[in-house]
Amino acid sequence: MADTNLMAIPGQVDPVPVAREITPRADGRIDLLGLTKKQIMDLFAGAGLDAKQSKLRAKQVFHWIYHRGETEFEAMTDIAKTMRPWLAERFVIARPDVVEAQHSSDGTRKWLLKTADGHEYEMVFIPDETRGTLCVSSQVGCTLNCRFCHTGTMRLVRNLTPGEIVGQVMLARDALGEWPKGKMDFAEEESESEYRADGRLLTNIVMMGMGEPLYNFDNVRDALRIVMDGEGLALSKRRITLSTSGVVPAMARCGEEIGVNLAVSLHAVTKKVRDEIVPINRKYGIEELLQACADYPGASNARRITFEYVMLKDKNDSDDDARELVRLINQFDLPAKVNLIPFNPWPGAPYECSTPERIRAFSSIVFEAGISAPVRTPRGRDIDAACGQLKTTAEKKSRAQRDREAAAAAAG
Repeated sequence: MADTNLMAIPGQVDPVPVAREITPRADGRIDLLGLTKKQIMDLFAGAGLDAKQSKLRAKQVFHWIYHRGETEFEAMTDIAKTMRPWLAERFVIARPDVVEAQHSSDGTRKWLLKTADGHEYEMVFIPDETRGTLCVSSQVGCTLNCRFCHTGTMRLVRNLTPGEIVGQVMLARDALGEWPKGKMDFAEEESESEYRADGRLLTNIVMMGMGEPLYNFDNVRDALRIVMDGEGLALSKRRITLSTSGVVPAMARCGEEIGVNLAVSLHAVTKKVRDEIVPINRKYGIEELLQACADYPGASNARRITFEYVMLKDKNDSDDDARELVRLINQFDLPAKVNLIPFNPWPGAPYECSTPERIRAFSSIVFEAGISAPVRTPRGRDIDAACGQLKTTAEKKSRAQRDREAAAAAAG
């Protein structure tokens, strides 16, 4: 039975992160996914290993989890055979529970996942010619109620834990077959043919899924530190982008404590329009937000701030809007690029997408001012995986229907 207690929606004030224990497993074992090497070492020590053994075993297990993608202690060949059952009795390396997996005609893949306490959230993988980007969720639902975003029509249920955030990356690596092949036995030398990584498909991560990452700051930071750890998933911080709707007080902390690329959901250049479509603007206005962007640690021409701008017909898409966007970027001397996002419709949406001609005209004005303004190609629209469309709908389907669809997909 799902825990249906909701985190209160606080209105136009900062939600205070609610301390929440990880849901205990029915079998009493502790899930190691999302834990740092030190946390694993402390757990091993608490379970009875001496300090030297705890440190060694934590290093080995951490490597197997994040470099090899292993979920079974029995397969960890450099750990003594007698130790493996001891670990398996007390600990587990889990993965998110996959409720449904969908594959778009353009190659985009979306997974509906379920937490241990019965709540659903989504992640999306978008392949391109030169990169593969995983769109990762940070919360179940969202508190910001951006009017163009389907996720914003959900209530915020709870923050995702570091394990649930890292688990999305692990699951994508599983699905893409991206773990090194061969055994890993420190007692024997391995040849290159035994230990190899078969061409990475997952090259980039964007914290742009369900939720506002900076309202789940600690868990997002801890998860991304594991993703960036050279002994963890070892993905460069330059290949990770965190998107915020403008939680100004947490932006400097993001630069200092996480250090990834920053994307800002701007979407409008006047107070009236942004107040309507991105309500957090009523608390942190455009000028305050842009000053925080100008102050973002590490921002430079080599690491530009990305402004996301959804194109809404007759709402924010005029030539005057484009010129004001240029003026604001220049006023704050921002190293910036603008991603123009054609609005992705969903049932009951209050807006329409700007016409292709209007989007091109808007883009041209920004480009002519010397600011990059590419138009993002919508991806995964046929499976509701495009930007702004993530909202779990699987509760409308029976388990039997999902099983039939899965069987049909496997047969096809």
